[in-house]
Amino acid sequence: IQFYCLQNRGSGASLLAKAAIKSHAPALYSLGVIQFNGSGGSKNDKDLRAGVALCARAAFLGHVDALRELGHCLQDGYGVRQHIAEGRRLLIQANAQELASSLNALVKRKPQQQHQRRLNYQHYSFKAGSGCPLLSDFGCNVPAPEVHPVNVFLKEWFESGRGALGQGLRLCSHKGCGRPETRAHEFRRCSVCGTVNYCSRGCQALDWKLRHKAECGPIERWLEEGGNGDDGGHGGVGEMEEVVEAEHFAI
Repeated sequence: IQFYCLQNRGSGASLLAKAAIKSHAPALYSLGVIQFNGSGGSKNDKDLRAGVALCARAAFLGHVDALRELGHCLQDGYGVRQHIAEGRRLLIQANAQELASSLNALVKRKPQQQHQRRLNYQHYSFKAGSGCPLLSDFGCNVPAPEVHPVNVFLKEWFESGRGALGQGLRLCSHKGCGRPETRAHEFRRCSVCGTVNYCSRGCQALDWKLRHKAECGPIERWLEEGGNGDDGGHGGVGEMEEVVEAEHFAI
């Protein structure tokens, strides 16, 4: 909140660092995202290797989003030597942890709630398109994870107008994030449609499964429907491109 909402970058980063030193996994992951984007500075302030190291520490402490981010970094060779098989293994591990968390929440409910939830779970476990398809690797779905209160606050703060985004700045398109850009073109945008942008590869992957897969279309269609005329590269589905200037994309 200090870093993004009140724009007290030094104070916010210091608080996150103090929490991270005490092995607070969400703080470690937040610092990782800041390092990946060079948030609060210029694009030259990005430190991909530091972002990977922070995500690795948070993942070791059980942070699922950090584990997913680390998996994508390994798959893409982003800030670390590419290792597709190991990245895939970490992504499956993140999915397994989500499944375990969902099942643990199920057994902790009251008996009558358990019965109802069990019926619902059986319904969307074997029916495509219901629930949140975050666990396609296991052929079943789980409900979307509960959004962290800080992310809820960030999203509501900026969407309500209490916190004004600067000209040309955007929020992460993943509805469960709420992080804003701190400079123009800080976040990377979808390489296929060019209409959404994400603070991290993890947010992009989750939003793809939650909603964007059904909405994404080729960038030519986006331009025909009133895009801003940027030249676009064509990556595979689910890839992202980083905007380095207002008129150009670079993978």
